[in-house]
Amino acid sequence: MERRRHRRVSAQFQGFLLGNSHEVEGHTLDLSLGGARFESELDVFPGKVIVVRLVVPGLEAPLSIQEAEVQWVDEQTFGVEFQKVQPKELDELEQLIDEYDDAEQSGHA
Repeated sequence: MERRRHRRVSAQFQGFLLGNSHEVEGHTLDLSLGGARFESELDVFPGKVIVVRLVVPGLEAPLSIQEAEVQWVDEQTFGVEFQKVQPKELDELEQLIDEYDDAEQSGHA
């Protein structure tokens, strides 16, 4: 069984997922620095690379991951591994995960 390299938190954020030429709405079910699990009607398959934009309260613009590779698909749920994340987005993602992790550990999630 594969061990996860990053902390994963249960967090639901609205997201916009860009497949080929169209953007489809979805939302995260969980999130880590290395990837996320989404629920969406976007037509994907393992190996497909998509663009992910997450709408995070408190951020002026969506958090954008330019390349996320689909790892697995189960009906309308799928997991992605983030391939290209800019340093600014990585910092915002880490801060967001820390906040959710702290809330989960204190019982406020």
